[in-house]
Amino acid sequence: MQSVLGLYSDAKDAAEAGENLEKAGFSKDDFDFLTDTPYPEGALGERHNSHKLYVWPFIGAICGLTVAILLTAGTQIAYPIVTGGKPILSIPPMAIICYEGTMLGAILFTVIGILFESRLPSTKRRIYDTRITEGLIGVVVDCPDERAGTVEQVLTQAGAVEVKREAA
Repeated sequence: MQSVLGLYSDAKDAAEAGENLEKAGFSKDDFDFLTDTPYPEGALGERHNSHKLYVWPFIGAICGLTVAILLTAGTQIAYPIVTGGKPILSIPPMAIICYEGTMLGAILFTVIGILFESRLPSTKRRIYDTRITEGLIGVVVDCPDERAGTVEQVLTQAGAVEVKREAA
């Protein structure tokens, strides 16, 4: 596999490159757009990535609540101190710990979920050019070695300022 990077000064040219890559037989999973500007989703014709970030806080809250209940109830059962005929499991103090445990679990799992859904750290080593941070738009294509020439031709025809291959 090889990575080919096409640099564009205009978003329309980059979007056209994506369309031409699809016409050349590449799927939307084979190429990606790199930019320093937050374009609206789908503006460059990229694939839609759905996320499940909203699930992470719920899972964290359930885990935090479970741990808090086990901690408070387990402690009170392991060390039973009967004070003035009051019950061993006292709900009001448990409620405070359960609330805090629920919030802590939700917050921690949200942070983990953000890292996971953002695909950080990235496991793929990809070609990059620092001029992308200066305003150019990059189109990165992952392709077999024998199709790299076709990719370069498609990216150049779409108006690329420069086309680079990953150093093998």
